[in-house]
Amino acid sequence: MGELIQAVILGVIQGLTEFLPVSSSGHLEIAKYLLGDQSVGESSMLMTVVLHFATALSTVVVFRVEVLNLLKGVLRFPQGNWRENEELQFCTKIFLSMVPAAIVGVLFEEQIETLFGNQLLLVGLMLLVTGVLLMLADRAQETQKSVGVRDAILIGIAQAIAILPGISRSGATISTSVLLGVDREKAARFSFLMVVPLIFGKIAKEIVDAVRAGESFTSEGFQWSLLVGFICAFLTGLIACVWMIKLVKSSKLSYFSYYCFTVAVLVIIESNFHFFSLVQ
Repeated sequence: MGELIQAVILGVIQGLTEFLPVSSSGHLEIAKYLLGDQSVGESSMLMTVVLHFATALSTVVVFRVEVLNLLKGVLRFPQGNWRENEELQFCTKIFLSMVPAAIVGVLFEEQIETLFGNQLLLVGLMLLVTGVLLMLADRAQETQKSVGVRDAILIGIAQAIAILPGISRSGATISTSVLLGVDREKAARFSFLMVVPLIFGKIAKEIVDAVRAGESFTSEGFQWSLLVGFICAFLTGLIACVWMIKLVKSSKLSYFSYYCFTVAVLVIIESNFHFFSLVQ
């Protein structure tokens, strides 16, 4: 039962923080620490991947009309011109944005897994980086510019860096987009959609690797904890995604930067002095 409660908490945190520029991975690591989850490596990483998969699926549901139009554009390509196919151009930019994170994920998979094991000081420091990025982006001038090919590559590099727990993926990609002069609403849309293929690819790789290794997930508690976490992350992700789309049109990124700075300071203090150790 304890595992299920933890799965609910982690799922809700993931669903709420995936779309807000405050680092879902960082908050998951903080939650694991406070909950006394000492798991490291693949078991902890698998839960993280499953929760990210849930929010990726919620993104598809929220943007289902746009996703369908993009698929139609791709299927139309043999009969048309790439320069006249806006949907195919958008998909090409998403593909380009995926390359940096895919390369980092493949080449440094084992090193990345070690970062998701109660590395509280790292999370705190990276939250400071997120806060600075949001603060800088908040001062950028608003434009009507769309994401270009060069922009997509640079945004993809930001997404690769955001693999580090504590650096918000949406915060890094939206901030990079805005600093490059991209319209904020278009930046948010691109940020939400660009991660979907990566997450689907990652979860597929996890399944293939598990099958090849002959792993058996027969632990009833383990299976249920993943399922419960998935459902909670998916449902809260739906709410957070819709809310963030409305929020990004009127809210300032500096509000989120203040939040990141506050959490970062608390996390760094805790990593050194363990004031909240009694919670565990």
